[in-house]
Amino acid sequence: MSANGIAAIVVTYRSAETIALCIQALKASTNVAEIRVVDNGSDDGTMDVVQSFSARDPRIRFIANPDNPGFATACNQGASASSALWLAFVNPDLIVEPDSLARLVEASAQTAGGLVGAVLVDDKGQEDPAARRRALDLAGMLRHSALRDLSVPRSEAPLQRVEAVSGALMVMPRTTFNAVNGFDTDYRLHVEDLDLCRRIGEAGFEVVIANEVRVHHVRGVSSRSRPWFVEWHKHRGLWRYYRKFDLARQNVLTNCAVFALIWSRFAWVSVRIAVKN
Repeated sequence: MSANGIAAIVVTYRSAETIALCIQALKASTNVAEIRVVDNGSDDGTMDVVQSFSARDPRIRFIANPDNPGFATACNQGASASSALWLAFVNPDLIVEPDSLARLVEASAQTAGGLVGAVLVDDKGQEDPAARRRALDLAGMLRHSALRDLSVPRSEAPLQRVEAVSGALMVMPRTTFNAVNGFDTDYRLHVEDLDLCRRIGEAGFEVVIANEVRVHHVRGVSSRSRPWFVEWHKHRGLWRYYRKFDLARQNVLTNCAVFALIWSRFAWVSVRIAVKN
């Protein structure tokens, strides 16, 4: 196995619209030695597309879950089913350039094993502010509305240290991933990326964004089919994150207020979804 060999981990769920483009881009990527696609019970033809690729390329292995155990669990499955020294977690609606992952590996090597993200851009070339983020501070949001925006301005540095990057694209050494025991599987969907970034930072590794690496992100293709399901697990993830990192450090009144903030917002979003549908 090459010292720069990369295992690309892709978790799919109803991703037929973009998965072919995603895999084609990964196949053409420098130093990608393994591609592991873990499907969480798709029913839209995603599995057929991936199986057609895996039959023609020995680097591609397909893992089919009979149900949907969640994004974090599937990421850990993909990592366990690979052996390359570097891990790249890639969303199925992400189209990397041939040198994107190799450049992110080089960036991680410069940070002594840190977690690295890239600049994510949509079809119009607009940057996703979630690519550079502060750590989630729900108690702080109660006191200062400005903290509700987690985005961090871009610096001039090629490698910008941040507290969190988007889970749509994360690159790190396997040793770093293993040092924090991978993703927390008690998250089902959303917030697991913020959790992983926080634990990696607390373990003494850097979290950075490579400001000169731009990657096309179609965004949320699989999430469109089940908006209420997505929002439920997003808000459940927010409460888990707060309980895990901050609950014991705050007083009872603050904890109750955070609980009310999260679930009142979920109720409001649920009404909007119902009206729209």
